[in-house]
Amino acid sequence: MLPAMDRRRPTFPADAPSPPGLYDGAEEAEEDLWFLPAPDDGERDLFLPPAAPPSLVDAGEWRAAEAALAADLAALAWDHGRLAERLSMMGEGARMRLAQAEALSLGWWSGDRIAADRLALWQSYRLAATGDDVEALSRLAWVARRLAAPPARDGGIALHLGDEAGRFGPLPGESDRALSVLDGLDPATKGAAAFQLWQGLDERPGHLRGLEAAVLAARIGAGRSGAGGTGFLPQSLAGFGGLIATGGAGRRLAAWIAGAHQAVLSAMMTLERLRQWQLRAAEATGDLSGRTPGRLIACLARHPMVAAPQAEAETGASRAAIQRNLDTLVARDLIREVTGQGRFRVWTARL
Repeated sequence: MLPAMDRRRPTFPADAPSPPGLYDGAEEAEEDLWFLPAPDDGERDLFLPPAAPPSLVDAGEWRAAEAALAADLAALAWDHGRLAERLSMMGEGARMRLAQAEALSLGWWSGDRIAADRLALWQSYRLAATGDDVEALSRLAWVARRLAAPPARDGGIALHLGDEAGRFGPLPGESDRALSVLDGLDPATKGAAAFQLWQGLDERPGHLRGLEAAVLAARIGAGRSGAGGTGFLPQSLAGFGGLIATGGAGRRLAAWIAGAHQAVLSAMMTLERLRQWQLRAAEATGDLSGRTPGRLIACLARHPMVAAPQAEAETGASRAAIQRNLDTLVARDLIREVTGQGRFRVWTARL
């Protein structure tokens, strides 16, 4: 018969190490655990400085795009200078007229499709607006005022947008710092970059962001011109190619330059027609006495559409004198009435 087996468990001396468990490993394995924080001994900062936050504007990409489009930028600058010279000879009214025309064009791009006569009625009577049109007309009136504002020698975004009350918060200052990496580049290049930057801000409502970006880019694109400059670089008078371009900086800048150049040429053609009309109007009214005809002609040259209260405020003449001279100008085929109404009428020059 076999002897009984000894079922006692083996014993180990008290000073013997415990056998390793299933999840026990070498001591250095603890250092390899990914979920444990890395030791902060202060030596890491000597070799790995903290990374700077990514820039909102890729300076290298915009500089390369400008270098590739240097000839196109030079042609735009030449014609933009010609436009500034012509505006300086025609007076402040011509620049205000272009600003209103640019505002109306931008409205069609942004979805605020307002006709010139409706904007004139809104500015004079606060009429021709119901529901959402009130906000649309207010936005386009703001765009026209900002574009017609005197050229800014200081390139700050808050000044370009007329943000004296600080309603934009810290966005203008932050955007100025982001665009500072493009200092030294052509104003048109910086304007195109500013347009892309401001349109990408989620903090601004979409229906405002596009118009604000266009105003900002137009003001920056004009450069730090003096009192005789244009004050803004037209962009939408001949189409919206520069405003809807996508892709990298090269494609955006090429479309921006092309759109601005066509808009500048369109503005020069408008000014030439306006100059010819002023000469014809001065000759046709040479037999009229008083200062009201000349002031009224200047008012009609200043605005695409003019209502009687607006003409009365700008000329200082009485309502009766304004109405009498308007009828005279219509009879001499210099202006036309566009509403066809008996009340709240609007006139425009026959360019």
